[in-house]
This record gives sequence, C-alpha cells and structure tokens, in this order.
Amino acid sequence: MIDYELSEHAAHVLRERDIAEAWVTMTIENPDRIEKRTDGTVHHLRRIHEYENRVLRVIVNPNAVPRRVVTAFFDRRLRDL
Repeated sequence: MIDYELSEHAAHVLRERDIAEAWVTMTIENPDRIEKRTDGTVHHLRRIHEYENRVLRVIVNPNAVPRRVVTAFFDRRLRDL
C-alpha cells in the first residue's frame, strides 16, 4: 500500500463529489496512466468501472511527506486511456 494523505481540499471534494477513497487508493496504486506535470504534480488516471467507466484523475504532490492528494475528480474530457 502506498502512503499518502488527503489535503483538506481533497477530503472535501471526495465527500462533495461522492468519490470513494478506495477509488483514490486504487488509482494511485494501479493507475491506467500517469502524467508528470511541469508544476511538479503527478496525475494518476484510472477508469472506474463502478462509476459508469468514467476516468478518475487524482492529482498528487509527490514532494510532500507523505505524498499529498491535492484533488480528485472525474475527468469529463477523457473517454479513452
């Protein structure tokens, strides 16, 4: 299991958007795709079959100890991974 913590914002949006923390963990541990961004964040993407096959994007600050989930959302722009 990968160590990470949720930022206050991430905890709020998970509740607000009805995103299960188990989906966040699954996305971080076993992503379908990883994108490293110039701002230093890492975006983990995974299709969530239980949620109409939509793509969950979990944005992580890898420089925090433990790593910090900044936010998470279902990315409407992505249909294919």
